[in-house]
Amino acid sequence: MTIKIAIFGVGLIGGSLALSFKGKPGITLVGHSHNAESMQQVKDRGVVDIATMSIEEAALDADFIFLCVPVSQLEPYLHRLSSLKLKPGCIITDVGSTKASVAACAQAITLPGVYFIGGHPMAGSERSGVAAASTFLFENAYYVLTPSSNVPEEAYKRLENLLAYTKAHIVRVEPGLHDEIVGAISHLPHIIAVALVNQVCDYNDRNPLYRQLAAGGFRDITRIASSDPVIWRDILLSNREVLLKLLKDWKTYMDEFLELLQNEDGEGIVEAFGKANRFRRELPERRKGAISSLYDLYIDVPDTPGVIGHIATELGIRQINLSNMQIIESREDVPGVMRLSFRQEGDMERAKEHLSTLGYTVYL
Repeated sequence: MTIKIAIFGVGLIGGSLALSFKGKPGITLVGHSHNAESMQQVKDRGVVDIATMSIEEAALDADFIFLCVPVSQLEPYLHRLSSLKLKPGCIITDVGSTKASVAACAQAITLPGVYFIGGHPMAGSERSGVAAASTFLFENAYYVLTPSSNVPEEAYKRLENLLAYTKAHIVRVEPGLHDEIVGAISHLPHIIAVALVNQVCDYNDRNPLYRQLAAGGFRDITRIASSDPVIWRDILLSNREVLLKLLKDWKTYMDEFLELLQNEDGEGIVEAFGKANRFRRELPERRKGAISSLYDLYIDVPDTPGVIGHIATELGIRQINLSNMQIIESREDVPGVMRLSFRQEGDMERAKEHLSTLGYTVYL
């Protein structure tokens, strides 16, 4: 029996899902985009079996429909699909990073014989578009599913079994709880990073030395401030009520630090940092989460000609894919080092092992 999977929006996430399913027995992949240029890129990359700009053609007789479109477009797509004659038993799912609003929309509209199960693959990349799609994007990541109470267990299991091809860890969560958790561990950090960068940007208007000295650590801890503004506008507005509460709580924590400094409370500062250190050590390592990980190595490099070329050549010979290379000239904790960035953990591990055998001091 052939299973038809329709993917609406074949970008980084949709394309990576397609690659996870592609070539599996009995699966036919159809990709849809309303944009001709995007559709051509999908065809050129070959991530689906059929590429079409027709919603009707993509949805016809589909067993699974993945909505991999921006959060602001999820509800319009659900309304459009509700006007079509879909295959009985068809499962519609999405990949949006907020779940309560789309779940409420799915409950409100009529989808006879069709089931909506919200989804959120908690993996991403600094790159975007179908050109960045990868078979390994979801491997070892958490993939959250948020079925409503009226979704039969059989339908949930069908989607869960299909997603086994992604090699992600499936987690079942209630939509509202998902938004609260992801709001705290992803949405709020993005807001904080943007506010912090903008604060330093305003200081830099008065003294350009701020930008000059903000290399290294500051750039690292604020990298998520470079996220797509339009995408994040939609995400934050979609999770507005949760974020208003989280920001009030954040202000309380900042007020506590303000009080510690005003009172010169050194013991309180030590206690605050100690609590954070203890909890952070308990966080899972090497596991993809709401904020995409960077796989970086740091290498002490001697000040000798050709050392950079030697390292790059050694990695190239062994077909270890290097994403970025940077010499960090001013970094308080590890001065005078080279940073190597990788998109895959496996490449990082292979590079670490090989460079160590060459006598370089390598650390994470």
